[in-house]
Formats: sequence, structure tokens, C-alpha cells
Amino acid sequence: MSESRRVALVIPARYGSSRLPGKPLADLLGKPMVQWVFEKAQQVPSADTVVVATDDQRIADAVKAFGGNVVLTSPNHPSGTDRLVEVMAQVEADIYINLQGDEPLVRPEDVEQLAQGMLADTSVDVGTLYHAIDDEEALNPNAVKVVLGHEGNALYFSRSPIPYPREKDKHPGFKKHVGVYAYRKRILEQYAHLPASALEQTEQLEQLRLLAAGLRIRAFEVAPTGPGVDTPECLEKVRALLEGKAYSPVLPLANVKLLITDVDGVLTDGGIYYDATGECLKRFHVRDGLGMRLLEESGIRVAVLSGRDSATLRKRVADLGIELCAFGVKDKYAACLDLMQQAGASPAQTACIGDDSIDLPAFAACGFSYAVADAPSYVKQKATGVLTLAGGQGALRELADVILTAHGKADVFNSAEGFHAVSSGAAQ
Repeated sequence: MSESRRVALVIPARYGSSRLPGKPLADLLGKPMVQWVFEKAQQVPSADTVVVATDDQRIADAVKAFGGNVVLTSPNHPSGTDRLVEVMAQVEADIYINLQGDEPLVRPEDVEQLAQGMLADTSVDVGTLYHAIDDEEALNPNAVKVVLGHEGNALYFSRSPIPYPREKDKHPGFKKHVGVYAYRKRILEQYAHLPASALEQTEQLEQLRLLAAGLRIRAFEVAPTGPGVDTPECLEKVRALLEGKAYSPVLPLANVKLLITDVDGVLTDGGIYYDATGECLKRFHVRDGLGMRLLEESGIRVAVLSGRDSATLRKRVADLGIELCAFGVKDKYAACLDLMQQAGASPAQTACIGDDSIDLPAFAACGFSYAVADAPSYVKQKATGVLTLAGGQGALRELADVILTAHGKADVFNSAEGFHAVSSGAAQ
């Protein structure tokens, strides 16, 4: 193969992960996860070079230990594509395929199909993969959907279910984007100079920068893919699949030890009322209060976090007996970490609930984040889940019931006997 047709497989592997720190080094049947991906990549016939790109010496040492190639990169890259641009300066190729380091079940034949598709048509700027999904999965904002033109080029990517099924008998079905990319060298050379588009910033999808710049992304269809590893639960599922065992899932919230809640727009409807003396009044929902007490009485801590401070708020928190609280907070990310330390909970054991942009730092700090039903769409897109109830209408109680159910303690709210066991500490 001539040098102008060389294919390099690059595996980005970051150590930092709020949900699963050290993820690339997680043990899977005696091997670190990054080794599974590396060995799968070596099975791709068209690959001339396979290299791990990491910003952490621990991962670099692990890759060297199993005989793999590794490149140390800057820890400051905003995206995987930016990291790929740095690798390009050290690894010579014509086509660079970005293969995620948390996909140990990746199929070499899928990556080979992508490589062959790029080699066969030099007019294609970028290549990627997709597969069909059902209507239910299409509603998940974490499952990115793609719509295609007649030649298989992407028209748009979105977290929303596209195309909209106005007439279901004429709907082509939903297509899920698989986050494996193939870039021509000339495109990577341009990438760093492409401006971030409004669409990219809205959807938080970096591939929209390429479409906005007029570049063509060819999508190749593959069979439905196995799960990647984003959380400890995902890791256990993949481990079971590799062992050929049946997987009995643990509910994601079963390990939550702390729930952090915003106030305005979550415990209240967002309205702020002043009486004739200038005293601030707020309307709280009694079901939220009972939900907070049921959690506390069941051994799950609740913390109140607010950017505001008032006598009204402090009185409500005191009435509920909530000891963990932070008022007048400017940095919610740091405040969440402090509350976790006080509660003895890690980010993976912490959930939070919010309603607006001011809560996004808390979403970033916590392993699980939930948006109330009336939160803006861009806040919902950043959340682990979206509740069915609005702020001030029992949204926290809805989440509290889900957490208690995951802990096997649903009886405290759905049976007289269970409630009686914790009723001495109950309050609304």
C-alpha cells in the first residue's frame, strides 16, 4: 500500500472521568480495557498503524506494558478530534480513524468497512457509522440520531428524534450515529481553523462543525453495536458479555448516597414574591418535603444548594431537618464537591436535580443529574434524565421515589408498614 493510502487507527484514552475515573485501565478479564480496544484495532486488515493517544502517564505505561504504541498528548483538548490533530503531527497517514477507547466490544469488521469506504471514494471528507434503532431509543437524547441523503451522506445529526414521524407509515426509521470517525489528513489540517457553529454549540455535537463548514460526512451502516463503558454499571455489563454470562443489571441509582437539590425552580415553581415589608416569600410543595425526609430516614443524605440566601429558605430547610446545605453559592461545582465530602459520597454516588443554566456546573460535578420537566431544552440535554413533573410540582419527590425504589426501599412510600418504620422522622 502506498504511503498516500496509509490508514492509522487512533484510540483516545483519557484518565479523567467523573462517572468512572481511570476508565481505560478498568480491568476486564485480567486486561485493561484499553488493551481490548487496541487488540481489536490490530485485527482491522486496512490498519497500517494502531496508536493510543492519552494525556496520562499511567495509561501510557499500561499501553507500553502490553506492547502497544502510545502518544502522549496535551490534557487541554476540548474534543477528541482536537487530540487527533495533535497525533497527526507524529503519526503519518492519509486517513485517520478515531476509535473510542471505551468500546471494548468494537467489531474489527465495522472499522474495516469504514476504512474501505474511505479508500474507495476519495471525494468523501469524513466517514462514520450508524445503525437502526427503535422508536423508544430514539427518544433518548444521549443516543445521537442521523438523517442521510441518497448517497449516504449525513444531512444532520441531532439529540432529538429525527426525522419527525408525522406519518408513521412513511417514516424511514431512526438511525443511531456510532461515534467512530474517519478523517482525511487534509480535513484534520483544516479542523483547528473551523469556527464552532451555533448548531454545534446548541446540540453539543462536534460533527455539526464539519457539516456547517460544507464538508461531507459519509455514513456506513453496520449491525447494532454492543454497549460502550460510561459508568460502573456499563463496565459490569461488558464484563458479563465478555465472560458469556447473563447480566443482571443493578439499577443505576442503587448506589446513590447523596441527593443535591437546587431551590428556585425545583423545590419552588421559580416565582419570587415580596410582601409589603420586602420579605421574600416562596411556595414549596409538601410532597417534595416528605420525599426529602423519606430519603434521610432511609440513610440517603439530602443537601440543599442555592445561589440565593434568605430567611424564608433557611426556615424551610430547618423545618425539614436538612443539615447539609449551602446558601448564596457562586460556584456550584465546588460547592457540590464540598457537600460530597461532608456526606462521605463520591461523584458516582451523588445525584443532583436542577432547572436552569446555573445548575449545569452541578450537573458536571455529580454522577447523575436530573432536570425538571419545565427546564429549557439545552439543560435537559445535559442531564442524565428528565423528570415528568415541573419544579415546585413534586419533581424532587418523583426522583426520591425512584432512588428509594433502586435501593429496594419502595415500601417506605407505598405501604403503611414501610412508612410506619420511618414515620417518626417524617415531615412535609
